[in-house]
Amino acid sequence: MSETGSVKFTCQQVAVEMPRFAGFAELNRYRRKLLALGVIGVDASGVGFGNLSIRNGATPRFYITGSATAGISELMPADYAKVVAYDFVRNWLECEGITVASSESLTHAAVYESDPTARAVIHCHDKKLWAALLDEAPTTPKRVEYGTPEMAYAVRRLFEAPEVRRRKIFVMAAHDGGLVTFGRDLQEAFGILKNEMASHLKDVKHRHVSNSELRKFSRAGRRAKERRAHP
Repeated sequence: MSETGSVKFTCQQVAVEMPRFAGFAELNRYRRKLLALGVIGVDASGVGFGNLSIRNGATPRFYITGSATAGISELMPADYAKVVAYDFVRNWLECEGITVASSESLTHAAVYESDPTARAVIHCHDKKLWAALLDEAPTTPKRVEYGTPEMAYAVRRLFEAPEVRRRKIFVMAAHDGGLVTFGRDLQEAFGILKNEMASHLKDVKHRHVSNSELRKFSRAGRRAKERRAHP
């Protein structure tokens, strides 16, 4: 599933109950921070945006927020998927869990594959920061759409240059507002985002998310999941 609700990859889903996994609390803690910044969530049209993941130990597998969960205020283990295999050539992945893995899973996989030290990836949206960093930071080609094998290949090509490893951030040129940060853990990946905001934007601070907004996020997220389950 993509952020717009369309399938962009073939997903082989093993529908098993997702247990509480190592790193679950950390994922939710930094997800709350990203919600507070307004860089993940649901837009005015009810479309979700943003996702994050952590690597499963030293393996190429990883846990990632599920499709159509961006609007849910607090995720449960069932709202995450575990990506256990993938193939860029076939535009295919296999995941475990009740929910389907995010459409950006192949992009996350490309980061983990390209940098063995990366243990966490954040994909978020901030149009002002995106505009400031476009072509100033490592940037994928404008012709390459998000959630596609071409994006995964473009990300791998970025890692052929040392700058992306040094800055730990890149811009998705064809994905309006789309940014990706990564690091040895979510603390570093989140810190990279905050530092770039502080460097390029004025008056950056956490936005208070009211209880009514959280309820709105949850309703929108649940409706999206229901639409996905009953197309």
